[in-house]
This record gives sequence, structure tokens and C-alpha cells, in this order.
Amino acid sequence: MGTKILGVGAYLPSKVLTNYDLEKMVETSDEWITERTGIKERRIAENETVVEMALKAAEKAIEQAQIDKEEIELIILATLSPQLGFPATACLVQEALGLENNAMAFDISAACSGFLYGLDIADAYLKSQKKKTALVIGAEKLSSIIDWSDRSTCVLFGDGAGAAVVRYEPEDPSDVLSSKLYTKGKEWKILYRDLCGYLKMEGRKVFKEAVNGMTKSSLEAIKEAGLTPEDIDLVIPHQANFRIIKALAEKLNIPLEKVYVNVNRYGNTSAASIPIAMYEAIEEGKLQRGMNVLLTAMGGGLTWGSMVLRF
Repeated sequence: MGTKILGVGAYLPSKVLTNYDLEKMVETSDEWITERTGIKERRIAENETVVEMALKAAEKAIEQAQIDKEEIELIILATLSPQLGFPATACLVQEALGLENNAMAFDISAACSGFLYGLDIADAYLKSQKKKTALVIGAEKLSSIIDWSDRSTCVLFGDGAGAAVVRYEPEDPSDVLSSKLYTKGKEWKILYRDLCGYLKMEGRKVFKEAVNGMTKSSLEAIKEAGLTPEDIDLVIPHQANFRIIKALAEKLNIPLEKVYVNVNRYGNTSAASIPIAMYEAIEEGKLQRGMNVLLTAMGGGLTWGSMVLRF
């Protein structure tokens, strides 16, 4: 008995900002960006709000889950680019969905690890049987908090949203086999945003922390799930930098062919990156029921962690 992932959805804005476009905005080049990050383009929300993107991703997840939206009793939304100072963006999404059942709704701020944190919280709520059906969303409009004159950060990020519907099923085994999440508050200064300011990052330190933290937590989660790296069918990592993803695969001794990568098309969408990748992997047939799946991320806080699913 346990938590089942019934449906996954995603939304990407239509506007594409390529590396060649950025060459006209800051002192950079397609070659420089591609070599250091693997990113070729990203999506930018010109007219869409965070709520509108979250709503569209949520609607796709609900459709895939084949449930009535009124069955949702809990909404957890992970974002570092909320629509308002308060109330929580999750409250605005509840309104946009037209829910009339007063479902519990709140935001969490765990940066790029946010979706994993949200999924873990939902899993705990459902297994305690306080709630039966939850909607977990990662939604970001990072273009609104980026300094577009800073070439060290503006080339990295993009906008988008992803969501998952999860439910407690007493007769079925849990899709969540293990979860290992961590925080190292003393390192907050290497990736942060001042209140009402721009995102700031020390790239080299973040790279090192990401590779080490994601590798260690992945091995811990795999072991806790009673598996070995060879048993993992698909890795869906946070899409921040292809060099980080490649280093992670090498340290886990998992072939890169088993790692889902879309950072080249969307850049770093923070809390939205894992659910967007999950949705696309399902659509492409790369993520199928019965697979052992490793999710892993690292973000500001510092927050990081890994989760193993039997999808």
C-alpha cells in the first residue's frame, strides 16, 4: 500500500530564446554556452504568469491521471519565482483550477530541489492517510528574476512548469521506494536571490556541490530502495548543466543512455525541470510503468536529494 503517481503534465512557453539571440544581448557566444553548459536554447514566458503555466501543467497531469479535479485534497507548489509575496501561488492555482472543495494548498521554497521536496511531503501526507489525492507542481518564471546583463547567469535559466497527481492506494505497492533529502544552510551564499533582487550564483562551487551531493544521495536512495545502480532503468536528474549530468552518470557508473536529458532545449527551469523531463520521457516512451527510476536534484539553500521510484 502506498503512493501512486497517476499522471504527469508539463507546460513550456512558446517563445524560444537561442544562444544566438543571447549573443546580441550580452558578451557571449553559442560555442561558449554550449561547451560549458550543453544549453542551446530556453523558453521565455512573455505573457504567461507563473499561475497560468502551473495551471496548464496541472490540467495535463489531471487529464493523464483520469480523475475528477475535485478529488484533489492537497496542492503543493514548489517555486523560487512566486507570483505574489503572499498568498502562496498554490492558492492562486487552486482558484484557477476552479476547485470548490477547499483543498489544502501551500508553496515550498527549496529552489531546484523543490519538486522532490514537494513529492516527498505529499508522500508523507498520503501515507499518513490525512489526504488521499495530491497535486505536486514545480513552476518557474525565472526570466523575471534574472539580470539580463549578467552573462554568467542569464544564459542558464528558462521558464516552464511541471506537475504530478499522486494518490494513496491501500491495495497497491508504493511507487516511492526511497527518498533522501538534505540541506546545508551554511552554503546559502553560493546560490541565492536578494529580496526583490536578481539571482546570484558562484558557478564553480555550485558545480562541485551538485555533483557530490547528487551522487551521494543517489547512492543512498538506491541502497535504501534495495537496488544497485545496475537496477536503475532511467535517471531523471535536475536539468541544470549537461556537464553536471555527465559527471553524475560517470560517478554512478550508469550509462548516459539511461539518463534523460533535455537541458539543451530548456535550460535550467529549477523546480519545474524534473516534472517537465518526466512528462517528456513518458511521451517519448522512455519512461514506462514498472521501471526503476532515479530522480535527483540540487538547488539553492543548499538543498539536494534523490528519490527512487518504481514507476
